[in-house]
Amino acid sequence: MDIKEIRSLAKDRMKGVCNLCSECNGIYCSGQVPGMGGTGSGRAMKRSYEKISQVKLNLKTIHEAKKPETNIMIFNQNVSLPLISAPVTGSEINMGGYLSEADYCKAVVSGSKMAGTFAMIGDSGNPQFYIDGLNAITEENGCGIAIIKPRENNKIIENIKKAEIADALAVGVDIDGAGLVTMALLGQPVGPKSKAELKEIISSTDLPVILKGIMTVEEALLAVEIGAKAIVVSNHGGRILDDTLAPIEVLPEIAKAVKGKITIIADGSVRSGRDIFKYIAAGADVVLCARPIIWGAIGGGSEGVASYINHLKNELIQAMILTGANNIAEINSDMISYNFDI
Repeated sequence: MDIKEIRSLAKDRMKGVCNLCSECNGIYCSGQVPGMGGTGSGRAMKRSYEKISQVKLNLKTIHEAKKPETNIMIFNQNVSLPLISAPVTGSEINMGGYLSEADYCKAVVSGSKMAGTFAMIGDSGNPQFYIDGLNAITEENGCGIAIIKPRENNKIIENIKKAEIADALAVGVDIDGAGLVTMALLGQPVGPKSKAELKEIISSTDLPVILKGIMTVEEALLAVEIGAKAIVVSNHGGRILDDTLAPIEVLPEIAKAVKGKITIIADGSVRSGRDIFKYIAAGADVVLCARPIIWGAIGGGSEGVASYINHLKNELIQAMILTGANNIAEINSDMISYNFDI
């Protein structure tokens, strides 16, 4: 499908919840939670966009990188590019309701697989949304990862067992969801996790466990210490706490501390293949992508998701050709410049 067509259809179907702005900078949707915006003033979401936009690529054309390879190994899977579709729930609550939750999950999980990668599915105040995501993973023979809200440990472990039955590739806890008031209002309380609680979760399964919402070196080192297999450097899309730093601001120091000891996933305002490149150059192993995946699903179902991911892949290839990277492993910090202090 054509990207312009996908975006046009998505804009119509999202009924003003998302304007599909030419710059998806969090201004139009500021404060729209539920919805597509950042919490409060929206400054955290806007900062994430601004800071990744301020990272610039160092153009180079005297080299041999003519046909770059974008595939990587992640969670024992050979994927076509270093991108995983982010866990997003609440199609009817946050995205205008054009797709049911089940149809949204199916579009994202199957579309990601069509494009040679996989998706994360999420959790919500409505427990059925998690089941809808697991059903989509089951239909694609386990090609997906289940991310669970920081509920009471017995509930998390119960949901991990469900992910095991679905044959998921991995599981995770988005620990940055600890402050989601809406969960408590719906009778699904969440909160911070101690080291002991996280160790209990990790020891409850043989699946790789991901901690999503790491924004400091201190907590990245703790994740390594307690045996997590991956972290997601993320401020939850700027949707839980106003005035947080942007992921790209903290990623280089986190990578310096734990690169090679744990898989590093970066999440925050990935809108283009160039953004994927920037996060990899700053120290990530792979990135999460949310809004373009939402647009793809609503604008074109699974085919729309696959088309959008392939569009991002083509932009990534162009960035690699014009910076001199033959493969993802060759992307490094010398290929970018920061217009802010890190």
